[in-house]
Amino acid sequence: MFDDRTDAGERLAAELEARDLEIDIVLGIPRGALPVARPVADALDADLDVVVARKLGAPANPELALGAVASDGSVWYNDDLIARVDVPEEYLEEVRAEEAENARQKADRYRETEGLPDLEGKRVAVVDDGVATGATATACLRQVQESGADWVGLAVPVGSPRSVDELERETDEVIALQTPADFRAVGQYYRNFGQVTDEEAIAYLDRDG
Repeated sequence: MFDDRTDAGERLAAELEARDLEIDIVLGIPRGALPVARPVADALDADLDVVVARKLGAPANPELALGAVASDGSVWYNDDLIARVDVPEEYLEEVRAEEAENARQKADRYRETEGLPDLEGKRVAVVDDGVATGATATACLRQVQESGADWVGLAVPVGSPRSVDELERETDEVIALQTPADFRAVGQYYRNFGQVTDEEAIAYLDRDG
């Protein structure tokens, strides 16, 4: 059980340090990942930035993730779920375009420059506060993989064992402190798992924030 996201970030940072991983830049997935990513970036003396993705909600049930799309349009679809709920192709394309634009706008709120920072030849750690379905993490990782980074890892305090296994196919390494067999939701492993506002998340991008 983690006290809060900062505690989770400090424990995650200690694990990455113990593995002697050299990381040039840490990318947090807004909003909840920023309090986790800040201690990681500080401990590894790495820059901190963001990578943004949005879930693709099902018709009449936006909380049901059919997939996710990153701010550059990189997309991941849950093909099994899409087949089960029989979603029309036209709906998928419409929601993908809409959420890609929402992701771009969100990314623009977090940084002054358009698009990801220059990751060519860099060693990059993508950080989230936990992995449930892995939808947004997958879309984010696909965007980073297309950036020319030399090495891409995913670091999370806790995750679903199945999702973590699937994410290992999207990245060079997944570091997860806990993958409990009875995983139900990320929040159950935090004593304090309150919402993080955009303003609070942006403040973590400042090393003194």
